[in-house]
Amino acid sequence: MNHTRTALLLAALTAFVLVLGWMLGGKVGLLIALLAAAGMNLFAYWNSDKMVLSMYSAQPVDRSTAPVLVGIVERLTARAGMPMPAVYVIDQPQPNAFATGRDPEHASVAATTGLLAMLTPEELEGVMAHELAHVRNRDTLIMTITATLAGAIGMLANFGMFFGGNRDNGEEGGNPLGTVGTILMAILAPLVAMLVQMAISRTREYEADAAGAEICGNPLALASALARLEQGAGAIANPVAEGHPATAHLFVVNPLTGAGLAQMFSTHPAMASRIERLQAMAASAPVGAFATGSARSAWGGGKSGGPWG
Repeated sequence: MNHTRTALLLAALTAFVLVLGWMLGGKVGLLIALLAAAGMNLFAYWNSDKMVLSMYSAQPVDRSTAPVLVGIVERLTARAGMPMPAVYVIDQPQPNAFATGRDPEHASVAATTGLLAMLTPEELEGVMAHELAHVRNRDTLIMTITATLAGAIGMLANFGMFFGGNRDNGEEGGNPLGTVGTILMAILAPLVAMLVQMAISRTREYEADAAGAEICGNPLALASALARLEQGAGAIANPVAEGHPATAHLFVVNPLTGAGLAQMFSTHPAMASRIERLQAMAASAPVGAFATGSARSAWGGGKSGGPWG
């Protein structure tokens, strides 16, 4: 059901790009919208992961520089039957993590030093399993396309604001909207795109929580990590994320520290709802279905031993 809903929302967003282009510029606008969406998606498909990792100054690590983190990712990918992604660490005190890449063969996972310092290995395993679930479900590609389409809508809206107008000469392919309609469409279009993007992101977060719990074998560890990360992310700002809110949907918890109306338009579901679902998942599972304490027994328990593991 979640996959069907995501596909429908993506189709709606794509259709909205094309309709907006036609409404703002007729046949010419439709062609511009089609070319803009295709070009931006092709660029994002090949380069989005590099851009995001560079934006956050992520540094690649291996077993010699981050043994706990890399060891956990290696074990989880083996358990999930996935290719080993590149592993990065971001020197950022806000505890958080994200995954990026166009497919499982070209994926990267990144964790902040704040996350590595805060969580136990068991909780860290739950978070990384969540990120690997995004990779396995190809959410990284879905959300890249979603963000790109939303960006195309914003670009078209700006184009309509500055270059739209009345179809005063009856020329075929001209703007079928009047000036007032153009202005209203330019204002409302980005809002609609944001709402659709938010709906897709929230759907994928629920899916990744469930799949991540299955990969790590411990829903309660992921639930515990999410509760602690929400508190940490709310107390510590992430300057890069604050400056580039379009990347907020990538993270395991919302990196933006706004409250009130800002939370209403969050790309993430309410944390209480995510935790409740994980707790229900653990409670409804048959006895022995989840191997609790697996990470702690493997890594010796306690904290991860510092930012670099």
